[in-house]
Amino acid sequence: MTPEQVIRRPIVLTEKANLLREKHNQVVFEVARSANKVQIREAVQKLFKVRVAAVNTMILRGKDRRMGRGHARTQNWKKAVVTLQDGESIDFFADATAQSA
Repeated sequence: MTPEQVIRRPIVLTEKANLLREKHNQVVFEVARSANKVQIREAVQKLFKVRVAAVNTMILRGKDRRMGRGHARTQNWKKAVVTLQDGESIDFFADATAQSA
């Protein structure tokens, strides 16, 4: 599994993710459900060129949703909270601010 397949997307626009990033130097990602902690650590280190101190994972259950008159269930997904070592950081909005200026 390549690093691009392991890391699906960063989760940055939630209050909890912002609090973890500011106070505990942690970053939150949606990852592939089949990925383990070692694969997640290696993918983050390779893609973002940072050193990882710890990886915590959790599987979040899908929600029931209305689709017209019927009901459907969204898929379960895996979330990883990656703790970066001191002095390391990932700035997801650096390119966006540079392009708009």
